[in-house]
Amino acid sequence: MKDCTVKINKCKVNGWIVCELKNRELSIAITNYGATIMRIYMPDRHGKLGNIVAGFDEPTSYKREHPYFGALVGRYANRIANGEFSLDGTVFNLPVNNDKNHLHGGIQGFDKKLWQVDELIDDDKGAGIKLSYLSADGEEGYPGNLKATVTYLLDSNNRFKIIYEAITDKPTVVNLTSHSYFNLSAFEEAKIYNHTAVIAANLYTVKNENNVPTGELQPVSDTPLDFRTSKPLSTDMDKLVEDRGYDHNFVLNTPGDLSAVAVTLLDPHSSRVLNVYTDRPGVQVYTANWWDGTIVGSQNVPYTKHGAVAIETQSFPDSPNHPEFPTTVLRPEEKYYAETIFEFNTLS
Repeated sequence: MKDCTVKINKCKVNGWIVCELKNRELSIAITNYGATIMRIYMPDRHGKLGNIVAGFDEPTSYKREHPYFGALVGRYANRIANGEFSLDGTVFNLPVNNDKNHLHGGIQGFDKKLWQVDELIDDDKGAGIKLSYLSADGEEGYPGNLKATVTYLLDSNNRFKIIYEAITDKPTVVNLTSHSYFNLSAFEEAKIYNHTAVIAANLYTVKNENNVPTGELQPVSDTPLDFRTSKPLSTDMDKLVEDRGYDHNFVLNTPGDLSAVAVTLLDPHSSRVLNVYTDRPGVQVYTANWWDGTIVGSQNVPYTKHGAVAIETQSFPDSPNHPEFPTTVLRPEEKYYAETIFEFNTLS
């Protein structure tokens, strides 16, 4: 018997699919609308299965307004200040959809596109699916025809790998990430206050009143952002009054090192553990500060403030306007490549 399987279910809506990746413990569903991770079922310490991510049962529900549940966001994840950047002497203007900022690719970002199914993977490496989307020159203000691909791969060791790739025919900027929200209790606990986290970051990107980086990097020591040793997410959350919780970019200590754990999240209620590995330089941690209970998702509970945490591995926010940050420029002779691994375990 194979440890990992992949199965495609076609939907009533033309062109929409749901792909199910399974091993002996995990079941992960992905739809090609927004290349979205719909659900991740995993057992708790008693073997009880639960869906640990926010989302909907039906793929068509993702056309509703929602805060990027499980979506692949791009062409540029996170914020670009004032919806503007300069590249090779040309100024590009992007739609502003987050106060004064351009956020997550704009009004019709990658999360709202129907991705093409390129390949189903069923081999010694695991079970997976490869999806692609061609973003036309000028879409949401970005230059260049950008061919983006994402590969989701589940192996027999409960490691869920996401591989992002892109090529362009004009210089452009790219920053792709997955926007899953995790509640490792499978929402049996409505808040993630008791979840503990470790983040391998000594520095963070300081931000201004418009929620974009100033360009300065500061130590996390003696701030609410110090997760160098394990602590509950709620410990210092009340100190972040303006943000209503965490919405910050951490500068990872070992960028490019996929063998190093970037983030560990633990839920003591269920004993579920999530380890995150990435080759990206940063990770945005966002604790669902503006959820208001109006959306009821797959778990049949209202999604309320601080109901989950997003762990968005990526380049730094507003990097196109900060030459001192790691570059996010992609040129025609180059290839964008990024990896993130979510590893799921249960403490005995």
